Amino acid sequence: MRNFEQPTRSVAVSANAMAATSHPYATLAAVNILQAGGNAMDAALAACAVQCVVEPGSTGIGGDCFALYAPKGGDEVLAYNGSGRTPEALTESWFSEREITEEVPRQSPASVTIPGAIDAWTRLHADHGRITFAEVLAPAIAFAENGYAITPRVHRDWVLEEKLLAADAAAAKNFLPEGRAPAIGEIHKQPELAATLKRIAAEGRDGFYRGPVAQDMVNYLRSLGGLHTLEDFASARGEYVTPVTTRFRGHTIHECPPNGQGIIALMILNILSHVETGDDPLSPDRLHAEIEATRLAYAARDAWLADPDKANVPVEEMLSDELAAKLAAKIDLSRALTELPAFEMPLHRDTVYITVVDAERNAVSLINSIFDCFGSGLVAPQSGVVLHNRGQSFSLKPGHPNVIAPGKRPLHTIIPGMVTRDGRTEMSFGVMGGYYQAMGHAHLVSKVLDYGMDLQEAIDLPRLIPVGGNDTRVEAEHTIPQAVATELERRGFKLVPSPDPIGGAQVIRIDWENGTLAGASESRKDGIALGF
Repeated sequence: MRNFEQPTRSVAVSANAMAATSHPYATLAAVNILQAGGNAMDAALAACAVQCVVEPGSTGIGGDCFALYAPKGGDEVLAYNGSGRTPEALTESWFSEREITEEVPRQSPASVTIPGAIDAWTRLHADHGRITFAEVLAPAIAFAENGYAITPRVHRDWVLEEKLLAADAAAAKNFLPEGRAPAIGEIHKQPELAATLKRIAAEGRDGFYRGPVAQDMVNYLRSLGGLHTLEDFASARGEYVTPVTTRFRGHTIHECPPNGQGIIALMILNILSHVETGDDPLSPDRLHAEIEATRLAYAARDAWLADPDKANVPVEEMLSDELAAKLAAKIDLSRALTELPAFEMPLHRDTVYITVVDAERNAVSLINSIFDCFGSGLVAPQSGVVLHNRGQSFSLKPGHPNVIAPGKRPLHTIIPGMVTRDGRTEMSFGVMGGYYQAMGHAHLVSKVLDYGMDLQEAIDLPRLIPVGGNDTRVEAEHTIPQAVATELERRGFKLVPSPDPIGGAQVIRIDWENGTLAGASESRKDGIALGF
């Protein structure tokens, strides 16, 4: 039961349908679509399109999209991988010729894989939507054309990227209209993006992957030295895939398979199922176990996770109980581990997550991302498309499973989640925050299923994330209780302040017995959960 004297919010509760997003405009758009006769897929896509306008640092049509869909609230969960591939002409030699060996540069054409979001939207809508695609995009078009008021978290993130945006003429024109980020409450418009969305509404995927919009993106990327072609865009396709799953506390947890990192969330849950930590979700033992389970699972991620079309990803081994037990046995609750396989530092990225459940209990768990805040910082000048920097997730180490290669999808951080039990969908959820997402999924699921916390309480709990490798530093929000922080440091962890709020989440839970829905939205963002 919530403590009503604490400065937080109650879970949203409704009987008919519900939407939860990280922006109030998007949640309201989803609810309006539902009330106008659209279903959960229509509403989720409408909300996502709105966020691509009103939360431009976090997401955009120049990004990627993953989705899980449970028709009629059953346990047969469909998964869609809408991640884009590298241009067919891009090889390791592009980087070696430029003496780039450590990381794909962010504000460069090499970081821009072919965006997969619009392909995903149009396919998911064609297969599962009810109203027209033009109706789905209408709210986003109106915001782009007529303007939208800047909310506090959007402004905060925008200000931090002023230097990046100023370095690209089209980005500066679109997003620094007065030479600075728009202030809270100011109205911002994106007329070029409005025209692009209108074209997509009229022409479907061809309005993005062929014709003037595709030509604009290709021309701009090639002017910067990119190797993208019209053929790369025209041939871009996502795919339905089989979810990966694990059992946890009598429930089945569903995630999209590699190249996404959903499998790592399942690994963390598997490890935690072998560790006893008591009844306090914020105890030093519990946080210690979560930190170490994350460090161990992320080491496996960086060793094995890649595009399964281009590399061997040992999915069965990664999800085996034998591996979970072996990794759990390495956790010593008296002290921090000091020897782990090396892995790169987790990064905090920008994404939006949306969940919608309708009156028929169709459940959508959808996530859309441009990776870093404002992605690559490159904006196609005629179409207003913010181009993501997902290519930065590739390795440049020769022989690594995730090494960059032609027509390849990178390791992907964005992961929608779904929980089923006894033949029914019980929970649709997601946690934003780049590499934090896998830990965030496990953290949220555990807090709800292990400790019986309500959805909003579980989301509002303080968060932390290990920096990586043998480094025992852990980034922690300032709300971690001091006594807990002191004890973790005594055990060998070094807690350092997180430079940003860690992650963001939305979740809807179906109460089949009462015929109602409960939803929660991230307090670290601007959004809300609403139902009717």
